[in-house]
Amino acid sequence: MKAFRLDELEAERAANDGAYLQFLRERNMSVGLYALDAGDTDPQQPHRQDEVYMVVSGRGSITVGMETTPVARGSVVYVPAGVPHKFHHITEDLRVLVVFSPPEQ
Repeated sequence: MKAFRLDELEAERAANDGAYLQFLRERNMSVGLYALDAGDTDPQQPHRQDEVYMVVSGRGSITVGMETTPVARGSVVYVPAGVPHKFHHITEDLRVLVVFSPPEQ
């Protein structure tokens, strides 16, 4: 079994001065913690993998392709491989679990 605590993952991510911390990688998927602070610009480009985002804290919006929706704690968003997407209008620091399948390259 592998088990994780969000507070410990957030501390590790912050200690490494990065917006993203991959903490699990298996044959068919990878999982990470993504952080964007209020007012940040999301720099990501489309990925070659399908993604699922689960917002664990914060508020903002996400645009996937041509669709935009607000997100907050508890929001779950699926992004198909290759589709442009960005978080924006971040009003409260976002912390998001990201699941890639297959694993992020």
